[in-house]
Amino acid sequence: MATNDLCTPEGARRLKERIEAYWSERGYDVSVDLVDAGFMPAMRSARTDVRSNLVNGLPRPANDRASERRSA
Repeated sequence: MATNDLCTPEGARRLKERIEAYWSERGYDVSVDLVDAGFMPAMRSARTDVRSNLVNGLPRPANDRASERRSA
């Protein structure tokens, strides 16, 4: 298996860990989830999606995170 295949369960898990570690080192709590997308005919294989609460690749502003905690 190729180490750069980020759609496999193992590759997606490695990417999730890298994203979380990167933002944690910078003081952000970023939520990253792995979603099994199942078999994709175009890829001719199964796919695992990496989804996060990042907006345009960046953590949400502090005031957005504070309002999210109040509504939970």
